[in-house]
Amino acid sequence: VEIQLSKLERVDIASRSINDFGRIIIVDSLEEAIGVVNEIAPEHLQIMVENPMEQLPYIRNAGAIFLGSFSPEALGDYIAGPNHTLPTSGTAAFSSPLGVYDFLKKSSIIQYTEEAFKAVADDIIVMAEAEQLTGHAES
Repeated sequence: VEIQLSKLERVDIASRSINDFGRIIIVDSLEEAIGVVNEIAPEHLQIMVENPMEQLPYIRNAGAIFLGSFSPEALGDYIAGPNHTLPTSGTAAFSSPLGVYDFLKKSSIIQYTEEAFKAVADDIIVMAEAEQLTGHAES
């Protein structure tokens, strides 16, 4: 890290960022590393192992995932095309990169037959009454 920092034009800014927010986490196995990744939910993740695609199914929480030594984060920023608006500060655990779907309006559409509704009506009443929503129960 120190060698890489020394090569940067903005070494002061990068050093402050590393000192304030950087961490080096040493693990005993790739499996443990993936567990840490899924807990931290990084904005950017570069998987630099021999067969990175094999590890992809185990990654649940990361904003952008870069596979292999020839897919650096800058590739994603400038050339490859994925959105650069990513979930930060661990929010990749419950959020996705900004995408076209964020600009689409969606609606839920529900339609039951009379028979299907009658099969669940009593359950609806129980739940509505548990929430003290008698209007829902009456509906």
